[in-house]
Amino acid sequence: MTTETSESAVSPPTRSPSEPSRRTFIATTSAVGGVMAAGGLVAGPSPLGAEEAVAAEASPSSGVSLSVNGERHTVTVDNRTSLLDLLREHLGLTGSKKGCNAGACGACTVLVDGRRVNSCLTLAVRLEGAEVTTIEGLEKGDRLHPLQQAFIDQDAFQCGYCTPGQIVSGVGCMQEGHTDSPEEIREWMSGSLCRCGCYVKIVRAVEQASGRK
Repeated sequence: MTTETSESAVSPPTRSPSEPSRRTFIATTSAVGGVMAAGGLVAGPSPLGAEEAVAAEASPSSGVSLSVNGERHTVTVDNRTSLLDLLREHLGLTGSKKGCNAGACGACTVLVDGRRVNSCLTLAVRLEGAEVTTIEGLEKGDRLHPLQQAFIDQDAFQCGYCTPGQIVSGVGCMQEGHTDSPEEIREWMSGSLCRCGCYVKIVRAVEQASGRK
């Protein structure tokens, strides 16, 4: 006769009445974890977020004095401010357009010390003492610049959005002496894009203003 007790005959261990079941334990800890997570979200910004907010409020700024269309301006701007935003937002000169804001379309072209620049890529604080000419500064009294008049004569625009940059770029092209042929004009004006496709008439306008036509 064997005295070995079968496994099925062994009674399961008894659990104390005060001891929670596995299901109760999981449900309780999940609920507590959810409350803690929610509390963390409601409690307010993290220290890192607070530091970023303080840094944003304390963005470094500098004063800059420059001449725009013959008029001297002294302004204090955020060090990250582009020349384009200085012109449009601080000085109210909205002729220069913000197209791509990445230096690819030429709609924001202005002259700085006689040279063509994309004002959207030029930091204003780096232009201390500079001479800036925008589309508003080309007209002399009631007399249009020859290239402005040529754009009218040649019907060299449609929507007009790129026209200020095209004209300023064309003036720079003429001052640089790159108007000996239509091919040369196209090459040196290639940084100014016209979505309406007025390139042929734009070249004719530059030729007219430069005395080649």
